[in-house]
Amino acid sequence: MRWNALFQDLEMQLAEAGVLSLESNIAERSRADAAAIALDDRLRGSLGCRIGIHLSMGPVLAGTLSHAGSESLVIDEAAHQVLVPYAAVAHYTGLGRFAVGEASPVRRRLGLASALRGLARDRAELTVLIAGRSPDMQLSGVIDRVGRDFFDLAVTLPGEARRAGRVADVATVPFRALGALRSRRGGEL
Repeated sequence: MRWNALFQDLEMQLAEAGVLSLESNIAERSRADAAAIALDDRLRGSLGCRIGIHLSMGPVLAGTLSHAGSESLVIDEAAHQVLVPYAAVAHYTGLGRFAVGEASPVRRRLGLASALRGLARDRAELTVLIAGRSPDMQLSGVIDRVGRDFFDLAVTLPGEARRAGRVADVATVPFRALGALRSRRGGEL
C-alpha cells in the first residue's frame, strides 16, 4: 500500500510539472507572438472602428479608421479625411486587441510618399498641420510635387483655387515635420 501511495504522489508531481511546463511554454509563445506584432498590423485590426489619435504636437483627432498603411493611416471625420504619419503620433486610444497582417506585397511597399503623390495628382485642396509647432501652425494649399522625403505645397488663401496667379507662396515640408494632412471638402476644413 505504501508503494502505491508513493507512486501516485510521484505521478501527481510529474503531471503538475508537465502542466506548469506547458503553461510556461504557452505564456512564452504568447509573449513572443505579441513582440512580433507591428503597429500597422495592430491598426489594420481596428479598421472600421472609431479611434482617437493624440498627436505629439498636442491636438487630438478622432474618427473612423479607414486605412492603415506602412507609414501612415487615414481616419474619416464628419466632413473630411485626415492622413496622419505614424511618426507624428504620441499615442492612440480605442484600438482593438486584434492584429491583421497586410497580405499584399505591393501595399506593404506603399509609403507616405505614395499617398502624397496621389493627393498631388488629384490636385486636392489640403490643410497641413506642422508637427512640433503650436496647433495653429497650419498651411492651406495644393501639393505641387513630392520628393523622397519632402513635398512642395502651393500655399493658397482659404477658399482660393490653385492657380498660378493665386499662389501666395510655396512651402517645402519635410516628411518629418508633417503632423497631419486634412482634406478639404465643400470649402471646409
